[in-house]
Amino acid sequence: MAFVFYMGSKNIKWLYLVILSLVWGSSFILIKKALIALTPLQVGSLRLIFAAIFLVLVGLKSLKQLNRKQWKLIIISAFIGSFFPVFLFAYAETEIDSAIASILNATTPLLTLIFGVFFFKAILTQNKTIGVIVGLLGTVGLILSGASINPDQDYLYSFLVIIAATFYAVNVNILKFYMQDISAVAITVGSFLVLSLPATIILYYTGFFETESLTSELQWSLISVGILGVLGTGLAMILFNKLVQISDPVFTTSVTYIIPIVALGWGILDGEVFGLWQLFSAAIILIGVFIVNRSKNLMHKKSR
Repeated sequence: MAFVFYMGSKNIKWLYLVILSLVWGSSFILIKKALIALTPLQVGSLRLIFAAIFLVLVGLKSLKQLNRKQWKLIIISAFIGSFFPVFLFAYAETEIDSAIASILNATTPLLTLIFGVFFFKAILTQNKTIGVIVGLLGTVGLILSGASINPDQDYLYSFLVIIAATFYAVNVNILKFYMQDISAVAITVGSFLVLSLPATIILYYTGFFETESLTSELQWSLISVGILGVLGTGLAMILFNKLVQISDPVFTTSVTYIIPIVALGWGILDGEVFGLWQLFSAAIILIGVFIVNRSKNLMHKKSR
């Protein structure tokens, strides 16, 4: 902990970025493994429940400081930034590879900028416009090339990842512009405490509690979703919300630079197949994100 304070806010944001990239980069393969014996609804629900249990144990006291207005914002953020995306990703990975889902998730910074411009008074420069266009062209290329290389997969499910990334983008802007005065721990604990009830209801209606035998496949799926919930959702969301508060929205979502690299490594180890055009399209997406972030950094330098 002393080391963290010693680093200072300028360096600690990079530490958070690396940790989040490694944890979230591994989340996609964990979703894939959890889906072996669980349905998408069960994976999403259990992920939220495991995260809620962990967070309540480590940060329940943080909720005492919240007022009614802050609770309203937390509820909105909870559903937009966590509830809908976890189910969208689970359904998406029933048809597309885990690494492809992670690469499509890299559109989050681009979507963050787009929503920031239209709804949060962010400034759109020429370089940022170019970056968004380049990134979106890479996204289209990735979907089309993936559909041709893996004809047995339904790449329409790719759009579920895009929708999830859109929810993330909106949530990042909400966190940055409306929730700066709320502690990152309180936001995270409050969010998953709220979501634990609908998640439990959904899990009940999937018939999960009627399971009679705990097979080895089910055990491994539960272990995967447990790790996903505690580390990939609970702990990671605390770091993410803190990162939002000590940096800007586009820097925060640039965590998606490293996520695809980590996820691609896991995918290759798991036997997923990638074509040259897919890798090229992935590179185009990341170049678009880089242009967007680079133009922002240049603006900051010129304004000093």
